[in-house]
Amino acid sequence: MSSQLFFNLLILLTVALNTSAQTFLKLGAGSNPLNIYLIGGICLYGMSTIFYILILGKFNLSIAYPVVIGLTVVATTIVGSTIFKEKVLFSQWLGVGLLLSGILVIFLAKRA
Repeated sequence: MSSQLFFNLLILLTVALNTSAQTFLKLGAGSNPLNIYLIGGICLYGMSTIFYILILGKFNLSIAYPVVIGLTVVATTIVGSTIFKEKVLFSQWLGVGLLLSGILVIFLAKRA
């Protein structure tokens, strides 16, 4: 497996863990102060932080942060609308599209 492919997969894993953490925290919000969902969300955040540190060892912060956070916002919006049936406005989807455009530009600039 190439180094670039490995780190791209690492980015996707970090985004998935981060999005899962958000989902678990949402599920645990409003319940007992300490429940299985909150504990799970905190653990998932911890795991995503470990993988994020590995990403920072390979990429510049100016690349890693916007890509990981931007993709997490996109994934979290999709999860919110599908799993939690939250209403996502057209303007929010427009923002998601702009985020994806920005991430694409960052990746293309990195290859140049």
